[in-house]
Amino acid sequence: MNDPAGVDPIIVTRWLEFETDVGSVRDITGDVCEAVLGSGLEEGIATIFVPGATGAVTTLEHEEGLVRDLGDALERLVPEEIEYAHNERWHDGNGHSHVRASLIGPSLTLPFSGQSPVLGTWQQIVFLELDTRPRHRRVMVQILGE
Repeated sequence: MNDPAGVDPIIVTRWLEFETDVGSVRDITGDVCEAVLGSGLEEGIATIFVPGATGAVTTLEHEEGLVRDLGDALERLVPEEIEYAHNERWHDGNGHSHVRASLIGPSLTLPFSGQSPVLGTWQQIVFLELDTRPRHRRVMVQILGE
């Protein structure tokens, strides 16, 4: 693919791996920043993607009160203790986990400039564990830039 400006974009893929606890909200900002810096690319976009159906990524101020508020809001929007058709089929009790993950989403795309993601002062990139059991998670960071 030849760019008219003479610079072909480069794609670099990195994986983050970690263990989670039920309901955890993990700040992965530093890990994403390291992946972008390690790519050697100056400008572009980074996509953070969670394979699976019960984890999600978003940005927020990773502060204890706000993390608690987010959990409370999710419980009001998608209560754990109601019936879900998913549970009738699989009997695993995590229908609410799937719905919550679907609402938040499995991916996030951010611009980066000067080898650093563009984020607000109080904005962090977070992984949300929405499943009903601890998990080993792999999160893809795919970086496209020049």
